Amino acid sequence: MAKPRDAARGIRCAIYTRKSTEEGLEQSFNSLDAQREACTAYILSQRHEGWTLVPDYYDDGGYSGGNMDRPALKALLDEVAAGRVDVIVVYKVDRLTRSLSDFARIVDVLDKAGASFVSVTQSFNTTSSMGRLTLNVLLSFAQFEREVTGERIRDKIAASKAKGMWMGGPVPLGYRLENRVLHIEPIEAELIRHIFQRYLDLGSGRLVVAELDRDGHRSKARINRHGRAYGRQPISRGALYAILQNRLYIGEVVYKEHIYPGQHAPIIDIETFEGVQSRIALGRNERRLGTKAACPSLLAGLLWDGRGRRMTPSHAVKQHKRYRYYVSQTESHDDVTTPAWRISASELEALVVDEIKAAISAAPQNAVARCTINSDALEVLRDRCGAAIDTLSSSSIAQQRNCLLDLIRRIDIGDGTLAVGFSLEAIDPHLAGEQVREVTINMVRTGRQTKIVIPPPTTQSAKPNPSLLKLIAQAFVARAEMDKGGSFLEIAARLGCGREYLADLLRASYLSPAIIKAILEGRQPPDLSRKQLMQTSRIPLDWRGQETMFGFG
Repeated sequence: MAKPRDAARGIRCAIYTRKSTEEGLEQSFNSLDAQREACTAYILSQRHEGWTLVPDYYDDGGYSGGNMDRPALKALLDEVAAGRVDVIVVYKVDRLTRSLSDFARIVDVLDKAGASFVSVTQSFNTTSSMGRLTLNVLLSFAQFEREVTGERIRDKIAASKAKGMWMGGPVPLGYRLENRVLHIEPIEAELIRHIFQRYLDLGSGRLVVAELDRDGHRSKARINRHGRAYGRQPISRGALYAILQNRLYIGEVVYKEHIYPGQHAPIIDIETFEGVQSRIALGRNERRLGTKAACPSLLAGLLWDGRGRRMTPSHAVKQHKRYRYYVSQTESHDDVTTPAWRISASELEALVVDEIKAAISAAPQNAVARCTINSDALEVLRDRCGAAIDTLSSSSIAQQRNCLLDLIRRIDIGDGTLAVGFSLEAIDPHLAGEQVREVTINMVRTGRQTKIVIPPPTTQSAKPNPSLLKLIAQAFVARAEMDKGGSFLEIAARLGCGREYLADLLRASYLSPAIIKAILEGRQPPDLSRKQLMQTSRIPLDWRGQETMFGFG
């Protein structure tokens, strides 16, 4: 609702001026002055109506009318909203805005404050529907003009870039601008060559940045459009990679996806530039696959879950111990009914390595069965297969990782199955062809997360679970302390635990002999956990019921 205007204070008018570019603003009488002069004369002609000019200037020199990101306009609208300005006076309506949507926002601010605006060269009565229609039509043409001008400028830039011309922007390190043409700056160009060579030598952006900072090298000194100096800062990692991937340094100009020969001289030869790009690509691939990690995940980049989502390495640290996992990469739009899958990394890696080793072991016999190999080639094949198995059995994690990357194409974890797609051609050409090995797995839902339980590899004997063994030992220690006598609080204090934890331990000490024996021999169900045994408060008293509850039936 518009606020009633106080007639005694008159109509307070503020002049708003704008120019899209800074060209000519340094003149003693520029376009902004001309607009202000015309608006001032109009306000003086309306003195009989009580119009008065506020003393503040609202000038936006060098700002486009295509958006509202203009400091003077924002300050003026704040004054209108605060009730300190009644009328905005502009030379033409397109000085205020060239966007219909922005105009609607401005009119909304004016309406709420009971204010209005006046164009001194165009007559509008915005209180009537016809007046608003006329104004909207004019603004539509103003917006159309801005868009056509933008298209014309983009076409001019594209044509100029195709000729290899420099079309403005910050002058890159290594060059200076003279007569709108880039010329090599010798001292800076030497730094550019040094940066490229050091990256080839070290192969690490982090090391190059540290070295440049240590040697005192800084970014290019610049002056912004307001005359303020900036730059001369340590070269950041992002700035380094921008330099290393800038084709301007090999005498080329890039416009969108097109590359054109430039009119400026190159600083870097094409062989050096391509060598740096190959090294950057290699480093990017190593980061994606985790090859250089302190504890590389053997299967990173190879895993997909049953919903077609990539699984990436993750970890958690509990009591200074690191636990590694592979977790589904979910998106914000994913359905909450299909939560992330999570799997223990060590168990999955052991299973996959075991399956690949089994496939390699069977490869020579399969080649003989297909009659695709002679005796001499068979002997070579057996040696190569033995070497590959040795690599997967006793080499470093990095060597195992590289071997698996050569052999495995993709690992898909489905509902109850794990499929390993691989090819042994990297070991020997006689083993060309894609193969798939499938393994049965168990799926367990815990809260909102799906956990996958991997059974022990078939080639390995059952091993006791250390966590369950520790629980059984603690349970019988607690029971022995209970037999010595004393209150619950005293026993808990002697063991250094709480009453609830003591109760959980005592409950575990009364498990059936069959369950305890299976745990000691490592024959328990693969999904049985310490948490289940400790936090299940309603364990049956009879041993058969306990065995059924925990999957021993």
